[in-house]
Amino acid sequence: MATTTIQVPRETRDHLAELAKERGVSIGQLVADLAAEQLTAAQRAERLAADREVVRRVIGVDISDEEFEGAPDVLGNIYKIAAEKARAARGNAA
Repeated sequence: MATTTIQVPRETRDHLAELAKERGVSIGQLVADLAAEQLTAAQRAERLAADREVVRRVIGVDISDEEFEGAPDVLGNIYKIAAEKARAARGNAA
């Protein structure tokens, strides 16, 4: 496998070295793993399109992309409700 050199500030290199050591991998493998976790804009768009097709197939309704864009953020709303309940629970425990 061909390799290349990436120039980063010394502090960044040291931080990457510590993370790699903790995970038992080389800095190169750590950087490769971190990069593999990040999707490009094209990959995100492809995943979104595929996810929308699954939703259309599961619910059996042909929802347009515009309708998806205008739909409420159900998952975001669930997170907000959960966060509010967690804050309330902490407040009652204090």
